[in-house]
Amino acid sequence: MRALVVYESMFGDTEQVARALAEGLGTRAAVQVSAVGDAPAPVPDAVDLLVVGGPTHAFGMSRPNTRNSAARQSREAVGVTERGVREWLAEVGSLRGRLAAAFDTHARTRLPGSAAAGIDRRLRRLGARTIAPAHSFYVTDTQGPLADGERDRALRWGVDLAEAAAATLGSGRTSLSGGSA
Repeated sequence: MRALVVYESMFGDTEQVARALAEGLGTRAAVQVSAVGDAPAPVPDAVDLLVVGGPTHAFGMSRPNTRNSAARQSREAVGVTERGVREWLAEVGSLRGRLAAAFDTHARTRLPGSAAAGIDRRLRRLGARTIAPAHSFYVTDTQGPLADGERDRALRWGVDLAEAAAATLGSGRTSLSGGSA
């Protein structure tokens, strides 16, 4: 099985989650990790599982104006690109029949919104079969760092995704319980 993890990260936290996910996925899959600015569009045919994540900005996926605003807030912003996950998903084309999962990073807050929920919807609209509910990982503040235990939680979720994808591919099922079809 081959997996591709595509991430958008401004302060390095979402990248840390993506790399931990990839480590977990690596227990059952050959994994490529790609920053969204370098991510292939379309997704190569050999990819069985696509995992996509980004930071939550203004209650959802980032936009050019929210990325620029975040960059102005800190000189620490290292991953500012013109193409975020939202734009990449608009370019990627059909994902029909592909397995997928979505994640995000955000601060614990009572405010609504999740980039992962929007990513999950876009993946399904493009024809992907999501194998797990959208997942959030927490940062202690807008610019991070990751909250205690989140890297380990991401690694465990990567293992779970690898097992779910292997089971789905092996059985021919189109989704797993708890996932979205």
